[in-house]
Amino acid sequence: MKSQRKEIISYFRQMDRSFFMDSNKELAIFDHALPIGFEQTISQPSLVLEMTLALDPQPEQKVLELGTGSGFQTALLAAFSGSVYTIERIEELQNRAKERLGQLGFQNIQFKLGDGSEGWYEQAPFDRIMVTAAASEVPKELLEQMNKGGKMVIPVGSSFSQELRLIEKDNNGKLHTTLLNEVLFVPLKGKYEK
Repeated sequence: MKSQRKEIISYFRQMDRSFFMDSNKELAIFDHALPIGFEQTISQPSLVLEMTLALDPQPEQKVLELGTGSGFQTALLAAFSGSVYTIERIEELQNRAKERLGQLGFQNIQFKLGDGSEGWYEQAPFDRIMVTAAASEVPKELLEQMNKGGKMVIPVGSSFSQELRLIEKDNNGKLHTTLLNEVLFVPLKGKYEK
């Protein structure tokens, strides 16, 4: 599998972050997380890029995203994956993201409304899993839904201190974890919320 690193960086640089925001659009150029309502945020751009590069999506792969939010991360994943299955628990955010992503012409995204902490069993297994909210521990359901050779990027920790982890499942089903960064995300609501 060939890394799409250069192509992802190039595409990311031409993305208009303000398109994914309803207010404070003038702040979109800054490298900070910003509120999008419902106590949710659009992530810091440099972190969205870092997480996407670590996940290393491929054109033939099936990706699960937990936390559609504004759709900003979803758009980046959809541009470089075969298909994206994205879950959002807040209906209004999902509807706005669906509309934006439709305007951008994406046809490889499936949306689900609900608790993403348990994944999407009906569509599993997934080659890549992107979690955009912090879990108190790595959900075992997500590990089960990850294909051999798969990767997951997930923030893990408390509401004050989190580690961004890359979890890889080798061809024997063994898990390998790499610490990528110290981060601060909104909590993953549902079963793994503390």
